[in-house]
Amino acid sequence: MNFEEINYRQDGHVATIALNRPDKLNAWTTTMEAEVRTAMESADANEEIRIIIITGEGRGFCAGADMNLLSSAMTRDNDADPSSESGSGNANSDPVERNYQQRFSYLLRVTKPVVAAINGPCAGMGLCMTLFCDMRFMADHTKLTTAFSRRGLVAEHGIAWMLPRLVGPMNALDLLYSGRSVDATEAEQMGLVRKLPEEGFLEKVQSWAAQLVTESSPRSIRVMKRQVFDSLFQDLSESWEMADREMVKSFSCEDFKEGVAHFLEKREPRFSGR
Repeated sequence: MNFEEINYRQDGHVATIALNRPDKLNAWTTTMEAEVRTAMESADANEEIRIIIITGEGRGFCAGADMNLLSSAMTRDNDADPSSESGSGNANSDPVERNYQQRFSYLLRVTKPVVAAINGPCAGMGLCMTLFCDMRFMADHTKLTTAFSRRGLVAEHGIAWMLPRLVGPMNALDLLYSGRSVDATEAEQMGLVRKLPEEGFLEKVQSWAAQLVTESSPRSIRVMKRQVFDSLFQDLSESWEMADREMVKSFSCEDFKEGVAHFLEKREPRFSGR
């Protein structure tokens, strides 16, 4: 695949998508957004790939929306339909599935873990995108910010919904109201990220990812991901019933048989993902 504003590579079971506008701290553009989605869909469809990492080239992760996008927003017709800019235009009548069809929430429906490797400054839209990843690792000495309040904007791109679920309402409102910069240590204390040393940061994330999808069943991970995110829109009984159905299905799967066999035989697992 040839891209203009991202780099894409596969190492074994791990796919890495790197935002590639390092001279602009990987500021988000419509081209970048389309290319990230294309790469995500390709990785999701590739049976060899079991986990997807998204990071940034150079010293930044993503500085937020490119200023050209913000400048063009100032010239929009005030009477325009806001939904036309939200990335949510869809006609799906299923109230649950519609939640997965927003600008970044589609990441929750990617069947493989999506991991944000925050290697440098992360702000605004870039931060919003990471909130819809399964995991977030952050290099020490790195900072993040919501930024919106300091640009006269509001809590955009699903951040008002997801951020309180990750760090609690008080921490979320602190980050949103103030727009202040938060370092990796504080972000980890909030439960927003896991901090790793800056030296060899991406390699450490890739090593963690490769180990995860070797030692754990890809099928189990796939089902668990859907369970966890679907449960955000379910009550306890619905979540419980889904778990019961999936547990019964697991008993006839290859990965269940391999999970028992490698334990009894005291060897490394050879999961197929089926």
